[in-house]
Amino acid sequence: MSHHGVGHSAPSGARGAIERAATAARARQATTAPQPHDGRTSRRLQRSLAFLAAGALAAPLLAGCGSDDEGSKPLAGPDIAAVARDAVAEGGTLKMAVDAVPETLNTFQADADAGTTRVAQAVLPSMFTIDATGKPVRNPDYLESAKVIETEPRQVVLYKLNQQAVWSDGREIGAADFAAQWRALSGKDPAYWTARNAGYDRIAQIERGANDLEVRVTFDRPYADWQSLFSPLYPKDVMGTPDTFNDGARRKLSVTAGPFKVDKVDTAKKDVVLTRSPRWWGRPAKLDEIDLHAVPREKRASALAAGTVDVADIDASEAERIIIAGRDKGTGTPLQGAGKTSAKKLRSWALTLGMDEEKLPKGPKKLRRSIAKWLEQQQELRAFDVRKSLEPAYTQLALNGSEGPLADERVRRAVARALDRKALAKLVLAPLGLPAVPVGSHLGLSGQAVYADGSGALGGLDTHEAQALLADAGWVAGGPIKAAGKAAGAEGEKGEKGDKGEKGDGDKEDKSDGGRDGQYIVGEDDKGPDGKDTRDHQKDHAHGAPGAYAPKGTAAPRGAGAPAGPLAKDGQALSLRFVLPSGPGSETLRAVADQISKMLDKVGILTEIKKVSDDSYFKDHIAAGQYDLALYSWPASAYPATDARPIYAKPVVAADGSLNVEQNYTRVGTDQVDQLFDQALGTLDEDEADGLLRKADSRIWASAGSLPLYQRPQIVGARKGLVNVGAFGFRTPVYQDMGFLKKGAKASASPAKG
Repeated sequence: MSHHGVGHSAPSGARGAIERAATAARARQATTAPQPHDGRTSRRLQRSLAFLAAGALAAPLLAGCGSDDEGSKPLAGPDIAAVARDAVAEGGTLKMAVDAVPETLNTFQADADAGTTRVAQAVLPSMFTIDATGKPVRNPDYLESAKVIETEPRQVVLYKLNQQAVWSDGREIGAADFAAQWRALSGKDPAYWTARNAGYDRIAQIERGANDLEVRVTFDRPYADWQSLFSPLYPKDVMGTPDTFNDGARRKLSVTAGPFKVDKVDTAKKDVVLTRSPRWWGRPAKLDEIDLHAVPREKRASALAAGTVDVADIDASEAERIIIAGRDKGTGTPLQGAGKTSAKKLRSWALTLGMDEEKLPKGPKKLRRSIAKWLEQQQELRAFDVRKSLEPAYTQLALNGSEGPLADERVRRAVARALDRKALAKLVLAPLGLPAVPVGSHLGLSGQAVYADGSGALGGLDTHEAQALLADAGWVAGGPIKAAGKAAGAEGEKGEKGDKGEKGDGDKEDKSDGGRDGQYIVGEDDKGPDGKDTRDHQKDHAHGAPGAYAPKGTAAPRGAGAPAGPLAKDGQALSLRFVLPSGPGSETLRAVADQISKMLDKVGILTEIKKVSDDSYFKDHIAAGQYDLALYSWPASAYPATDARPIYAKPVVAADGSLNVEQNYTRVGTDQVDQLFDQALGTLDEDEADGLLRKADSRIWASAGSLPLYQRPQIVGARKGLVNVGAFGFRTPVYQDMGFLKKGAKASASPAKG
């Protein structure tokens, strides 16, 4: 989705494209950066799950909950050790892990990332922020009021700015800044290298109101999501010319207007240093400094233990380490005594600790040193807590409807009716103690006003109905099958282990670590097979979101109750390409994909896994339409009429004959859905807009192009005593309230409650 989304995640490593789109997809709300590749093996995963299943994550902090009124409130709230400001100590430095030093500090550029967003949140104005229910709220630090004052003949919004709001150079924030941002992002001047213009292209003019503190914004077309604009707001010094927009804010922001300012960007030390702003007029920041420090995902636990960072997004196995460390009473180990413990016993004991089997050295001396280092880290990890919520994003199964068997809506619907979405949500979320509730909407999550379970338009799990739909589409058992050439699952890239569809994992019990998935962002860095940007910058357009998860493994053997023999039609077996990235961090989606394969197998649908390189996954497969099934994610949005439309818009043939899919990578869309989005975007009645969007969602479900599965977990490791920081859920973080607990004060456990 676009920058209006309320998700907070971003990737690292092979996640360059991932990360850039994620941030722009959430240019105002991103805080934490979960969903990394963690590179652990499936055997390690099974050990972890055995531990989790035994209740290791059942501490009060990690206790899940349900909702008596489903959809009325978030399934899990923020878990940030919340305290009042008077309980926060003055001063100190907070070190936060990020995936990389940002390539740019301009969130409206295509290579912006999660670090870009964090900087913008701390140092720039946002007219509206997002509350714990995913709803936009006025930011009183910058706005006294903002409302629609005219609807005829054109919509006019009047912003009344906080009288104290000034840029760090002393100049008042005003109409000139709003106008400069509008001109830069309107899409009318191609010299501005913008990544998005949704909403800004509907503005007709911006002018000063009755005084310098008033800004009048006039729209040439009604725009329901007007609150999404000017968040963040950059000074005219950045937005005023193409040169300053394109290059002026990439490595520095000289003029800011937030509780913090950018002190320096140090690529050598992998740091972005933010310091308290002396020109800030609001509640003063408690911290002296916030350091955003780049740490690879697989090294997060080590960085916490070493004190390199105080807070970091982590996966479930790292959360397990922290929880075990907190319970460790210093009992004896095989390292004590004469030092003659056998390598076999040491190795066995190391595995019980949860150490990565593939990374264990073979020699007893090296093994002892590795275990000793691990135990030292465990001792240090006792100083940390695990904070957990649900991320404002959901994982979906995408069905490519442009060609092959899935071009037939009946086959797509059969796939949907074969899936037990409750079981898939339970697989991922139950081990973490999080509410295992499948997502029922493409356009919102539980707690948001637009949310309603529209899955009834498609129907729930019904294998008999799935088989009937397949039969109606002409796919029958026992038909002749022509000899096939190279199998779809064997087209993996050269030199990659496991490129071909693997077989044999299907008999094993599928387990999930409930944690981080290898993440792909769909959006701003999206390039088609010809290298061209797949987005249309001159249209209302949303941007990518955190996304795909890369499981390892393949389809299971055919289960009992499946049709006898493969289903076939016109001499071809019913087999779908399940395209997945081959990089590390794939445990959760491995389990999800394996379960999906088993579910489809029961109704006679074969799946052939095709694992491809991380760099190729989106560009050459998702964007290019070279897949049948795929797993990736979208963030929830506070502005779904704007942000979700490009994801579900009906693809159209461009003037050059190419197919313009915008962000609809399933290639499934209808005119009716487009019309409902347009109507919702053009009405200023919120209830009416929500009703139109719910109708659109029902029709999206009915077309079965994408199937929401589960809301993604958000897990954060944070130093004890660190308050107002952690797993924020929907909520935009308040940087000036972050800090360390005063001596004698008590922090709320803030468990993730529904």
